[in-house]
This record gives sequence, structure tokens and C-alpha cells, in this order.
Amino acid sequence: MATLSIHFDPAVIARLTSASGDDTVHVTLSLGGGDSSTEAAAAVVPHGPLAGLMQAGLLESGTELTFHQRRANRSGRAVVTADGQLIVDGHSSAFPSPSKAAEAVTGNVINGWTLWQTRDGATLHELRRQLDTQ
Repeated sequence: MATLSIHFDPAVIARLTSASGDDTVHVTLSLGGGDSSTEAAAAVVPHGPLAGLMQAGLLESGTELTFHQRRANRSGRAVVTADGQLIVDGHSSAFPSPSKAAEAVTGNVINGWTLWQTRDGATLHELRRQLDTQ
């Protein structure tokens, strides 16, 4: 069964659920029926910097990425969208690149490829190197 993830502006959801306007809310809509025409219509093709990793199966929609900078005492969390963008906690818009997503958290221009990590500790840079060797 195909699923479609939709990211709503937190202010809209806050009105519906009385959530704080600062919360990031993720809603997953499952499309019923299971016929192939519905699934084909709902298919999203990743684009942008993460597309190659996603198409190679090295990164999937819904993957949680995190980082922690001890010296700066800050952490970040982002979720990969089906179209290859990153939704960062605390931000209402998706970011098109790992570096833009990292910059939104740190407030500095920073290489998001070396900062963001998967659950198993691999950086996006390491995944990209795997892709290059395939």
C-alpha cells in the first residue's frame, strides 16, 4: 500500500489540535484501495542532492537523521521526505539540501553532508562515498 507524507505548517495544525505553534507536526496519509493506478499516481520521485542516495536504496523516505555538537551544545533532528528534502524539527518548511537543513539548526554555514548521521552513525558523506563506489 502506498503512503504519502504531508508536512503542514505548524500554525494550521495548532488550530486543529491546540498544539504549540513551535511544534513540528508530521502527518502520514495512507491511500486505500491498493490498485496500481492509485499507487502510481501517488509515487513521488526524489530530486535534489539526496536523490541519488535514495534511488540507490542507501537512504529512504522517513529516515531520521541527527547530529550533536558537544562543544556548541546543540543537536539537530531531521526526517527525509519522499521527494528528497529534509524536514527539520522546529521549522515549518522542508530544506532542499543537507547543508541548508544544518544551517537552519546551527545558524552557521556548515557542511551538512558531514554533520547529519543515520541511526547507525553513518554520515551522508559516507553514504555518498558508497554510492560513488557502486
